Amino acid sequence: MKFLNQPTRNLFFTGKGGVGKTSMACATAVQLADRGLRVLLVSTDPASNLDEVLGTHLASSPTAVESVPNLFAMNIDPETAAREYRERMVGPYRGVLPDAAVASMEEQFSGSCTLEIAAFDEFARLLGDKEATSNFDHVIFDTAPTGHTLRLLTLPSAWTGFIENNTSGTSCLGPLAGLKAQQEVYKQTVNALCDATTTTLILVTRPEPSAFQEADRTSDELKSIGVGNQHLIVNGVFRSQTETDPIATAMQQRGDQAIENIPASIGTLPRTMIPLSARGLMGIESLRRVGVTTNADEQTPIDFIDHDISTEGLGCLVDELSGGGHGVILAMGKGGVGKTTVASAVAVALADRGFDVHLSTTDPAAHVAATIAADRLPGLTVGRIDPAKETEDYRAEVIATAGENLDEEGRALLEEDLRSPCTEEIAVFRAFARAVSEGSNRFVVLDTAPTGHTILLLDSALAYHREVSRQANQITESVENLLPRLRDPNFTRVLVVTLPEATPVHEAAKLQDDLRRAEIEPFAWVVNQSLLPLDVTDPTLRHRQRYELPFIDEVQSELAKRFALVPWQPEPPTGIDGLRNLNQLDNSTV
Repeated sequence: MKFLNQPTRNLFFTGKGGVGKTSMACATAVQLADRGLRVLLVSTDPASNLDEVLGTHLASSPTAVESVPNLFAMNIDPETAAREYRERMVGPYRGVLPDAAVASMEEQFSGSCTLEIAAFDEFARLLGDKEATSNFDHVIFDTAPTGHTLRLLTLPSAWTGFIENNTSGTSCLGPLAGLKAQQEVYKQTVNALCDATTTTLILVTRPEPSAFQEADRTSDELKSIGVGNQHLIVNGVFRSQTETDPIATAMQQRGDQAIENIPASIGTLPRTMIPLSARGLMGIESLRRVGVTTNADEQTPIDFIDHDISTEGLGCLVDELSGGGHGVILAMGKGGVGKTTVASAVAVALADRGFDVHLSTTDPAAHVAATIAADRLPGLTVGRIDPAKETEDYRAEVIATAGENLDEEGRALLEEDLRSPCTEEIAVFRAFARAVSEGSNRFVVLDTAPTGHTILLLDSALAYHREVSRQANQITESVENLLPRLRDPNFTRVLVVTLPEATPVHEAAKLQDDLRRAEIEPFAWVVNQSLLPLDVTDPTLRHRQRYELPFIDEVQSELAKRFALVPWQPEPPTGIDGLRNLNQLDNSTV
């Protein structure tokens, strides 16, 4: 890995779920420690699998990794920190305000931005306070703060009395009030992140167009606030070893094409290419080999994989979904798992069965939806929720109302706050609510759904509204019916979409927990892009099939009431025929 030739003291790894940033951070930590350097590896990911990768039980303080002298690691749970902060903010109001009002406040402080600030607070303790890590030569962070967090913390007005005195701000502003005392430490932290002699930001991605687009957006956002020392890792680059294996040939061609068309901004960054790991990067020895050597054992073919995975394809799942004749079907999951493709395939299958179906997507490129619309399948209409447009409309509305009487600094803080992930979540949620209302007379299939947090936030806000106004007739009929519809298993069916890998499965499990907290029970899981059902001979792909087994088994035996297995496709599944193929594949012999 090229950045290890002259590594800076601080190394931050960032990337969306499933691209392998934890594996790359662990490999970096192990290889630096092997040089005799004292290394601290830190994860603030709530769904961290650092313990699993390193084979060591970790705590919230530096723990020695026994098999690697000089390496220490720790898991920091930002949710715990956020919970403690939330109680400090809400506790004084218990018994003073109505219970519904207190519940609303608690939920306001349980959003992604509260978690963001709490995670950054932990970063600041280790990065901004030099004494905290003075015993280490290198500090490696598995998860980096977002550009939104860094911009918000550098705004001078964030440290004025505006936050405490203004009642029109959203939940994103609240956390800063309780962290105002940390101003100097935060300032030092941001300065360290922007110092190219001290810190390197490592963007981890995969050789896929969507992953490259996400890395490009993150890179530009962080450059805009001064984090310019960046390095790109393209993880999981596949090279076929078997000319007669059409799956292997197609996989290499797709990766090569994505790399050839990499966005210009990240295309100019220093780059490290990491080959696809045949067995997954679990254990110290596999981490030592990353970017250094090729494991000869991974080139050795393996015999037939014996397992007891018994599942049906997506088409059989659609048979159950179609039973009610109408309703809402939500494909939910983290970015990059293929929820747009799954939603589109389900919509095509329902239309083929003669139902009236509307498919709505937020796919920025909208390639799947565009090819369906071009084919004009009878009974199927296609729309697109544009997150950028919905968010801009929402921002304009808030600025015109909440920002009407603010001074220049107050408006600057409000405008920055409205750049947060929460803003887009709320804006898209409004468009989602409009789409759900159409499910009474036909099928509505969406690849976008509100998080459990958003649903609970709406629920507590409605409860607070009723408590204060005592007049339920002030709530519109559509909003009144939204939550009951989402919670009605006969009206709304949630498909949790994931990949057969550690991080995507564990993040999907967390999503399911959030949904259940919001009283929504997922209908089924869809494990997408699996190699297990395919007839492959390439040694690397055969080993990858074996690697998938424990994660598919975890979904089948522990997480899902029902699930479908969707094979990896040699050709991207676009257009009516490509999506029909997903539904027609029979995995009963897997």
